[in-house]
Amino acid sequence: MMGSSCARTEILLGQQGLARLAESHVLIAGLGGVGGACAEALCRAGIGALTLVDFDVVEKTDLNRQLIALNSTLGKYKVDALTDRLHDINPDTIIIKRNEFIDRAKAQNIAIEADLDFVADCIDVIAYKTVLIDSCNQSGKPIISSMGAGGRLDPTKVQISRMDKTQNCALAREMRKQLRRIRASMKFPVVHSIEVPIKALPHQEVNATDTAPAGRPRAVNGAISYMPNIFGLMMAGHIIQTLLKQK
Repeated sequence: MMGSSCARTEILLGQQGLARLAESHVLIAGLGGVGGACAEALCRAGIGALTLVDFDVVEKTDLNRQLIALNSTLGKYKVDALTDRLHDINPDTIIIKRNEFIDRAKAQNIAIEADLDFVADCIDVIAYKTVLIDSCNQSGKPIISSMGAGGRLDPTKVQISRMDKTQNCALAREMRKQLRRIRASMKFPVVHSIEVPIKALPHQEVNATDTAPAGRPRAVNGAISYMPNIFGLMMAGHIIQTLLKQK
């Protein structure tokens, strides 16, 4: 990021801080409302390299909350839509696109990629979310995970805490159950809301696609425009502050 585009950031971080971010590489797993906002904030801050992972396309149901969801991007792969948007913001950002579904093997491989400095977990398939988190914790790869942003309205209830300190989050409860089952650590940061969620629709089947297997039936949560983006921005803030503290 050159010239006046980074001047305001440099006031906060100094040249050393800008250089630290420019040499950093962050992987964002899942490019929905949370992941898209996280990736954009990292890009605007001057993170040098971003790996974007998602198998999905932009749909009409995304228009109410996802930065990449526009009428002009409907039907476009999310990795392509977000890459175009980020390069329009900062053409110098190195972007690695992975138009793929994160399964067990891919999650395990992410955790041992030597050039990755941080992982932002924004996926919502619990089985593979668990594998990604556990694999990163075992390998020492820094990771922050997003819990459930759906069903919430109050932005003041969003916070970052350790996985074992969350409240009023069904996704976090299920994740803890899965992590305990494999005796995995819960000493990692998550962004979550302590607001009691508004009731979701009844459970619905998750059909298989050409790129992803069928999932178990799950509830469909309501979602408001700002909430997933707040989650993503808080994740980006945590990542940036952590990277700046590292030598």
